[in-house]
Amino acid sequence: MRYNDIYFIGIGGIGMSAIARYYKFKGMAVSGYDRTPSDLTHALEAEGIPVHYEDDPGRIPTDARRTLVVYTPAVPADLAELCYVREHGYRVIKRSQMLGEITAGQTCLAVAGTHGKTTTSTLVAHILTEGGAGCSAFLGGISKNYGTNMLMSHTPTVVVEADEFDRSFHQLHPAIAAITAMDADHLDIYGDLAHVQEAFRIFASQVSETLILKYGLPIRREDTPAKIFTYHFDDPRADFHSKNLRLDATGHYTYDLAYPGGVLSDIRVGALGWVNVENSIAAAAICLCYGLDAQKVRHAVGTFEGARRRLDLHIGTPTLTYIDDYAHHPAELESAISSIRQIYPGRKITGIFQPHLYTRTRDFASEFARALSGLDKLILLDIYPAREEPIPGVTSEIIFRDVTAPEKVLLQRDELMSYLEKEPVDVLVTLGAGNIDRFIDPITEMLNQRL
Repeated sequence: MRYNDIYFIGIGGIGMSAIARYYKFKGMAVSGYDRTPSDLTHALEAEGIPVHYEDDPGRIPTDARRTLVVYTPAVPADLAELCYVREHGYRVIKRSQMLGEITAGQTCLAVAGTHGKTTTSTLVAHILTEGGAGCSAFLGGISKNYGTNMLMSHTPTVVVEADEFDRSFHQLHPAIAAITAMDADHLDIYGDLAHVQEAFRIFASQVSETLILKYGLPIRREDTPAKIFTYHFDDPRADFHSKNLRLDATGHYTYDLAYPGGVLSDIRVGALGWVNVENSIAAAAICLCYGLDAQKVRHAVGTFEGARRRLDLHIGTPTLTYIDDYAHHPAELESAISSIRQIYPGRKITGIFQPHLYTRTRDFASEFARALSGLDKLILLDIYPAREEPIPGVTSEIIFRDVTAPEKVLLQRDELMSYLEKEPVDVLVTLGAGNIDRFIDPITEMLNQRL
């Protein structure tokens, strides 16, 4: 049956909004609900997609037989709109199932991993687009090159960020895939690291042609029918790795890529930091295995501007720098902080971190404290709850007490701007996956006034 309407519950999510844009492009009537307005929902509205912010079943299209409802598991199970559509005969599917249906029958290139997947998948999409092969793409962040999280092409190749949350990536059957990391995360879903790794092995078993693994990950050849290649930042045992790495005065790296086809010299990475060297190696590996010309890969990596909120430079001067990053897992924080430290040696790095989720804070408090101790000064905010209810005894204090950075302060979110107004800044970085992004423009404006 052809649907007239597609209705999204949680339309403002990064993955949901990409699918909404896809169906709007396809000519469907698209609308949806989200809890709070955001830059993404405003962009959707500007593109002609109605969005409302009250949990009101009366706003749902009334023809249940002709309306497909897509929801994200991030919304509460007792949300009135979700309960209504389940009780009134609508077809209701998760975002991940919808993405699986869209990619079926196309050549799917997927990037999975507990961190690194957004930038890597965004770079794969950019390389294919810039290199002329073309692709559609469903991304977990906003590409700075294109200003969107969804690219459309008539080429039957689709690039997807394969999300492990709620086992969403099990809906995908890629031809080529990369796995960037398999750290413990989402333990509210998986329980422990062993179950996280098992979920990635299931994903690996669904890759049909080529699987590109970060060197050392616990995936065996018998776990997948695909041919396996490995990649690493600089380990020569990996099939794809960097050689002759050099850093310029602007924070950009250039390297030579050693790969099974030879050496691709002088790749300048358009995005900042060593972590993006590693992401670019994974992306280049996917595109080379896909069959793209090596020189086109080299050129496109150099024109890549990055993804928003991934080592995202807002102010960059010799005396005042402001970077924003989405890091919300200890391994991501370590990568971001060490990347910034290498770019700006000898400068004082102040980090503002907003923990994301009570469960993640509880499960990784000591790891967060260790990662954040790499800063010269930590400003730690209260926990962003997202979909969760508070857990007794779980506050930012359980991270804060074990941080060994030379300076640290614990603040409520509404205290931050007044505190920063009196604070000298050399290199400032905001970190986190909650609503800390609402501070980017006010902080940028305030710091620009100091220049």
